[in-house]
Formats: sequence, C-alpha cells, structure tokens
Amino acid sequence: MSDPISRAGLRPRYWETTPLKKMNRAEWEALCDGCGKCCLNKLEDEDSGRVELTNVACRLLDDATCRCAHYETRHQFVPDCIVLKPSNIDSHIYWMPQTCAYRLLDAGKPLPDWHPLISGTPDSVHDAGVSMRGRTVSEYDVADDDWEEHIIEEPI
Repeated sequence: MSDPISRAGLRPRYWETTPLKKMNRAEWEALCDGCGKCCLNKLEDEDSGRVELTNVACRLLDDATCRCAHYETRHQFVPDCIVLKPSNIDSHIYWMPQTCAYRLLDAGKPLPDWHPLISGTPDSVHDAGVSMRGRTVSEYDVADDDWEEHIIEEPI
C-alpha cells in the first residue's frame, strides 16, 4: 500500500533530536504510524481519569486502511474530532494509545522497530499486529451504552 503520509525529505532520525513542540508540520505528521487507534472511541472514568480504548471506531475510520476516509475535511462530518498538534499535545496525550509515537516520544521512549519511520514502509504497523486493521466495529452499529462491552486491552 502506498503511504498517505509524505515521509520524503525528512531529516534522518529527526525524532531523536527534535522535541515534539519544535517539529515542523511535515515532521509532526510523519510521526503518525497509521494504526488507527486514535480514531477509536474511548471511555474515561470521571473519578480516576483512566481511559479505556474500545474497538468502536469513528464513522470515518476505514477499517481496511486504518486511515480517516475524509482526513482533510473530517470536521465537516465530526466537528469534535481533535487535531493533535504541538500546541495542544499536553492536554491530549493522556488518552493517546500506549503505542502512539507522540505518546512514546513525549515520555522519552524510542520509536518501535515497526514504526514506518524506522521500517521504511507503512505496512509494518499492520504486519506487526499493532494496528486496528480488521478489528473495529462502526459507531453506527453499537449503542453508546454498549461501548463498555467493546473495551480492548492495550497495548495491541
């Protein structure tokens, strides 16, 4: 599969030397591994703050590619979709998946070998079994009250 994220022309291993908040847009976008987990609906315990992932996907997530079907215009369809960026990462990092590059780098951890920036291929996240490819159900098919039945364990 071709990579919808442009990774050409990036500085070699820039993520090891450049803090998240200092990355340019291309570097920032290239950190996405294409796992699809950030597009899963989550449950947050109001008392503990604990966040659980479900396999209930946003209506725009393509289960086969683990990509947003309308990435550039997603806010027309899902107004509350969060655009993760350097200026807001501090308030959103807590709900990001455990395997997410943004979360790993924020915690001072390295990118895993299966990350496309390391492997050179966007399929490595799927080959490693880390993505949600073929594992989701549409939010149209599951009532909000039933999401607890769809909690998944992390990391995948």
